[in-house]
Amino acid sequence: MPDALTRLLAIAAAPSQPRRKDWGEVERTLGVELPADYKELIHVYGGGNWDDHLYVLEPGCPNANYDLIPWAETQAEDLEGLWEFEKKPVELEPEGSHVIPWATTDNGECLYWLVRPGLEPDEWTVMVNEARGDRWEHFSVSCTRFLASCLDGELRSAILSSSFPRAAHEFRRLGAV
Repeated sequence: MPDALTRLLAIAAAPSQPRRKDWGEVERTLGVELPADYKELIHVYGGGNWDDHLYVLEPGCPNANYDLIPWAETQAEDLEGLWEFEKKPVELEPEGSHVIPWATTDNGECLYWLVRPGLEPDEWTVMVNEARGDRWEHFSVSCTRFLASCLDGELRSAILSSSFPRAAHEFRRLGAV
């Protein structure tokens, strides 16, 4: 089990039933292979809410509002339209670089994988975009390490709410609404 996932399990217990996914089908639909740590995170926790603020997206999530696949499609379109008027983050300037969402917050911030040509999915890092503005942050860690590091205080985002993380952590798996 990856170190970051072990850290998450120490922070908040996982639901008793793992989530099973047909990752081949998910990746065919998205047109890209996903990082192994994310697949393990979804297997153990599923899509869920951390500290009543951060929502991890899940492909085929029972709560369709947090389904990774439509989020990926919508965000790609929205960002392309946005970058006709705003400057792309410097991390996205190299040809073929793009982002794929993996989490969001109740304030509307979006957390992405930074996908660059020549990098394997397990080498992708995290970018955070503010909800209603053009500020971006880049963190040279995997999504699971980002989440664990935010929750245990090792890492701090200037964009995410100052009320995240909470002192007493809580995880709620997303269900049908």
